[in-house]
Amino acid sequence: MAVAVLTTANGREKATLSRQYAAQWQAARKEGQTPAIGSATPPLRPSRPEKPELLDPRDVPHRKPGSEAGRIALLHAVAHIELNAVDLHWDIIARFTDTKLPMGFYDDWVKAADEESKHFNLMCDCLESLGSHYGALPAHAGMWRAAEDTVDDLMGRLAVVPMVLEARGLDVTPGMIKIFKQAKLSQVIEALETIYAEEVHHVAYGSKWFHFLCGRHDLDPTGVFHDLVRKYFHGQLKPPFNEEKRAEAGIPPDFYWPLAAEAKV
Repeated sequence: MAVAVLTTANGREKATLSRQYAAQWQAARKEGQTPAIGSATPPLRPSRPEKPELLDPRDVPHRKPGSEAGRIALLHAVAHIELNAVDLHWDIIARFTDTKLPMGFYDDWVKAADEESKHFNLMCDCLESLGSHYGALPAHAGMWRAAEDTVDDLMGRLAVVPMVLEARGLDVTPGMIKIFKQAKLSQVIEALETIYAEEVHHVAYGSKWFHFLCGRHDLDPTGVFHDLVRKYFHGQLKPPFNEEKRAEAGIPPDFYWPLAAEAKV
């Protein structure tokens, strides 16, 4: 199932397949079944549509969000993030089956993949309501780098993807909601508020399973997190941080503030 989603190129088709498989999994689990996990070889990079054109982050045009073009560009960027998130969550399911994990691990990431698929569709609907569509603008080519860097390191994947990249979403989404409230775009506001509420759970799944693996190996979670972020994350952790939502997701301040202080040095 995971590899089928990863190898589907069209965004809407990928999201549809993802939601179908998630529904099958969840229905089986609701009936008390324990589906076989099996094994498969996920591609190093997921299939992608011909558009959007993927550019180096430095080459993606910056538009001011106060204009309609800027708001469309912002929604397009979020849609691109959500599409990558669909693949990231199916990839973590297929990539690390050599590590013995409880069924709850798979339950969490199937649910996260399902919600990211819904988020991608919501962003596509918003773009289309404004006369645009996903693929109309160039997008960030670096989104998959964290997956490639952590291709053989489950703890590294958990540290960098949900606990850094998705936690960053918790920091910036309230500001985005404010931009669309000023523009009185109720459909977009509702979509972003849905995304904001559900992304907390995805960050929490990352923290939960990161701490689980640290406990299994008798490791200090804070120190290991710092080491893994220094090793795999190529950006900087920049405040302001949404400390309330990060705490709700199980990420305490001593995880991220020391790394932000290092970035200033």
